[in-house]
Amino acid sequence: MHAYRQGETGPAVAEIRGILAHLGLLDESSENGASAEFDRATEAAVRQFQQSRGLNVDGKVGPETWRALEAARWKLGDRTLYLSVNEPVIGDDVKVLQDRLHQMGYDVGRTDGIYGPSTARGVGQFQREVGLVPDGAFGPSTAMALRRLDRSVKGGNAQLLRELERFRHSGPTLVGKTIVIDPGHGGPDLGAVVPDGLLRWTESELAYDIATRLEGRLAAAGMRVHLTRGPRPDHVVTDDERAALANELRADLLLSIHLEFHANPMANGVATYHYGSENSTSTVGERLAGLVQREILARTDLRDCRTHAKTWDLLRLTRMPTVRVDVGYLTSPSDRAHLVNPMFREQIVEALIAAVQRMYLPVEQDVKTGSIDVSTIRAVQQPTAVG
Repeated sequence: MHAYRQGETGPAVAEIRGILAHLGLLDESSENGASAEFDRATEAAVRQFQQSRGLNVDGKVGPETWRALEAARWKLGDRTLYLSVNEPVIGDDVKVLQDRLHQMGYDVGRTDGIYGPSTARGVGQFQREVGLVPDGAFGPSTAMALRRLDRSVKGGNAQLLRELERFRHSGPTLVGKTIVIDPGHGGPDLGAVVPDGLLRWTESELAYDIATRLEGRLAAAGMRVHLTRGPRPDHVVTDDERAALANELRADLLLSIHLEFHANPMANGVATYHYGSENSTSTVGERLAGLVQREILARTDLRDCRTHAKTWDLLRLTRMPTVRVDVGYLTSPSDRAHLVNPMFREQIVEALIAAVQRMYLPVEQDVKTGSIDVSTIRAVQQPTAVG
């Protein structure tokens, strides 16, 4: 899809402005009249929208921002919601419905704004309990029944409790669990590219190296490990395909590995991202992101750029805890000096292994950040803590 930006005109720009005006982010009053120009005010409104939705804030309307705008136009009750396999119904109305049903104790999966099988099952259960035909579709009669009721789960976030309970039942060992490792970019998409004397470092190659190192270590710990780019570093795969692969495999976790870049060479540090927006978040994904961030900081001298909630497609479309970690800026001389060192990349791998292991340790058995000796994590024995 073409990315719309400041200076462009046309019907698509008029539609973008119309949605932004509907959301109260842009003045399209009759005094000013509707416009089909992507002007400075439109760019400012797009940036505000992107910020509120956990998207990349660049002021341009590319595929992800366009999909988010399309979703934002719907309010609960505006349309009938139903399960569609080929073209899922997506929108803010779906997210509101999911959140409401979660509060009432129904398990509809992640609050992601996608009307998938889990949401349809939750709606069907609600319909059955209020005496409606349990067809899993949210129409006028179901909406009326939902408005009449005001039950909610007390004593904690229902979604969080369910997710934590699943992890607790899976046990502390890594043996038999499935993880998908996603080295970012691939094929002609090299990501960040930085010349360094006679050499040229690319984000795609370095991320793939970290991923393959991690693959070997986690496989030795007994996990079933899959790479989204497969055995070839030049394999081309979209974010939708990466998410679909992880969902098809019914993976327990997904780790996406990237490097950052910036026009300012002073930008540096490590940041980790999980699914979330202003109204919802992947609670276990947020916990995994925190563990990844803290373990890397404990084992390296990278600057802390913290964890952040985002609604990027890879984070939103996956049905398991998913995090993306940007392990440094390739455009930063200090970070690059670390990243091109194989021993430093091995430190990153050890931090990721420790974070994955800690995800499965019961709260009462968790250990201090940086204390797990990952060399002891094998398929035949449990990890031990040092210090």
